[in-house]
Amino acid sequence: MIWEISALEFIFITGIVGGGAAWMTGRATALTWSPWTTLLVYILLLTLALRFIHFSLFSGTFLLPLSTFATGFYYYVVDFVVLFALAALGRRMTRAAQMASQYGFLFDRSGPLNWQKRP
Repeated sequence: MIWEISALEFIFITGIVGGGAAWMTGRATALTWSPWTTLLVYILLLTLALRFIHFSLFSGTFLLPLSTFATGFYYYVVDFVVLFALAALGRRMTRAAQMASQYGFLFDRSGPLNWQKRP
């Protein structure tokens, strides 16, 4: 099961609110030429904040209570995977645009996520 309370709550909080923040985090790390480890740390923290929103507003599980640690950790991992995928997509799209615009004499854009060397 992917969601804990309801599908609508998962789509709104994790998909729209958290996904938008993750997308912008991915863009920011690409624009500052930061390494992937920086993105990983930011998404870990964003996921923790998102789990707190699930816990405080919708009575979901959080990581702190020992009786629900396994359940809370499972949903933390689910949220992390979704957020990291969206952040990586935002980072890759931004990086493809960067490579084509800043290094246009070397690279052409070959799709929304890739670039290739100019012939």
